[in-house]
Amino acid sequence: MEITDTSVSNAVNYNPDQLVTYKIIRGFSDEEYATDKVRNIEWELHNSRTNSKTVSTLQSKIGTVKDIICEAYVDSDDQDTLRSIAEALDIELIKEVQFTATLEVSGTYSYDILSDYSDYDLDTVITDSLFADSNDGNVQVDDTEVCHVREA
Repeated sequence: MEITDTSVSNAVNYNPDQLVTYKIIRGFSDEEYATDKVRNIEWELHNSRTNSKTVSTLQSKIGTVKDIICEAYVDSDDQDTLRSIAEALDIELIKEVQFTATLEVSGTYSYDILSDYSDYDLDTVITDSLFADSNDGNVQVDDTEVCHVREA
């Protein structure tokens, strides 16, 4: 049986001056194609990776500046400067505050007394029926818990 080696060294096929036609991706716009040399495409890819790393680093630093400004803003004697820095870096001066709140609800629950109500459990019925939500886009309800269900 004869074995044939079909692998080819990448160095043999590599031609940095080879022209390649590729599709340019720009969101949902019409298809567009370009032709360029392999070496130019390699540099574009290298620059893109470098730029992505730089953007990530700068976004992290801007996040740190945002935290510093938000913490210092209320007590600062120079809020105008802090506001100018925030505007220059496109930082929204928003501070998130964790909260808990107690809400007392009263109401009426009706059930048929002629049906089998041996499984009737007011606590379960109310717990399964109530929930809390917010009508304000700035308030986010993460968790709700029904406590102290009792007949009035």
